[in-house]
Amino acid sequence: MAETYTPPKVWTWDKENGGQFASINRPIAGATHDKDLPVGQHPLQLYSLATPNGVKVTVMLEELHALGHAGAEYDAWLIKISDGDQFGSGFVEVNPNSKIPAMMDHSVTPPQRIFESGAILLYLAEKFGALIPKDPAGRTECLSWLFWQMGSAPYLGGGFGHFYAYAPTKMEYPINRFTMETKRQLDVLDRHLADKDWMAGGDYSIADIAIYAWYGSLVLGRAYNAAEFLDVGTYKNVLKWAQTIDARPAVIRGRMVNRTWGEPGEQLPERHASTDFDGQ
Repeated sequence: MAETYTPPKVWTWDKENGGQFASINRPIAGATHDKDLPVGQHPLQLYSLATPNGVKVTVMLEELHALGHAGAEYDAWLIKISDGDQFGSGFVEVNPNSKIPAMMDHSVTPPQRIFESGAILLYLAEKFGALIPKDPAGRTECLSWLFWQMGSAPYLGGGFGHFYAYAPTKMEYPINRFTMETKRQLDVLDRHLADKDWMAGGDYSIADIAIYAWYGSLVLGRAYNAAEFLDVGTYKNVLKWAQTIDARPAVIRGRMVNRTWGEPGEQLPERHASTDFDGQ
């Protein structure tokens, strides 16, 4: 019989909660140490790591650069979340939630902070007038899918990913619960993409970028070592869509930025100019 757990009357934080990221999880916010953030030569300063949420923003910036938006040049600084960089005072000033990615736009006065990956995508799309439909119906569809991703991915990452890949012990109930939800979400996407090339229906947009970073990574076998477990090959429309996005040159570059694992040629821990990709 499985061991039962009776919650205390009042929960207190008296031990790490286990798992790969236990040492950086805590029930309070705020900075743990003083550390200023570096500032490079470009107006846009990104502080991030190449997790799915970080990849959203670097792909977006590389797509804007590919479209010829000179103002989208950026510096990307590495935030090592396993070392607790996100709890430095400078980072907390940019994002009080201490999560990557976070961005400062120094092209405006006073400089504008932007945090939450979906908010950064929307900010950049509006700033440069790109990768978001201009007609009201298309824009609404695009934003609906962008917010779908923001609301759904925690079940994939913090739910399925945590209990399947990172929890210190395998537990049947949470794995079953979040596997079912992850497969339901993949089915939502697969049905939607059955008769269209892009999430918003017309053109490639920030909705595709946001969803690709999480669900594209999953079906392409890059997340949680779970492609076989989830039988991702059954979601043929999602897989085709993800492969199409994955081949875009800007996406290839964006996936490299702030990456410190994998093949050396796929890593670019910091990015300060487009020439940084030369030789990679």
